[in-house]
Amino acid sequence: MDLDEARAFVRNNNRAVLTTMRQDGTPQLSPVNVALAGELVVVSSRETAYKTKNLRLDPRAWLCVLPDAFYGPWVQLAGTVQVRSLPEAMEPLVAYYRAVAGEHPDWDGYREAMVAEQRCLLEVSLTRAGPDRAG
Repeated sequence: MDLDEARAFVRNNNRAVLTTMRQDGTPQLSPVNVALAGELVVVSSRETAYKTKNLRLDPRAWLCVLPDAFYGPWVQLAGTVQVRSLPEAMEPLVAYYRAVAGEHPDWDGYREAMVAEQRCLLEVSLTRAGPDRAG
């Protein structure tokens, strides 16, 4: 599967499991929502979340993106992550919300919540996608 096919899948499916590496080398998995921002796959997180802390130490990440029904087609992605913090992350977080959930009823309240929750955006530059065949 090429990266453009994988991005097309992400465009229509936003549920995923994100895998990062702990400092001891073991995997840490987190359920997340994903969206596309150009060629990047993006995830909203908190500065205090383990996944964010893990990615600051080791920027490698893996995603298993699933359909809402769980069973059916899926895609596995690998890439490297840049953590974008506030205040630079604010407008990309707004775009992320729109991509995942549509329009927010109170954008000022949303922005205040992003600051209060110490939100950041995980920007995944894809390096690999699959599966290329069924098992």
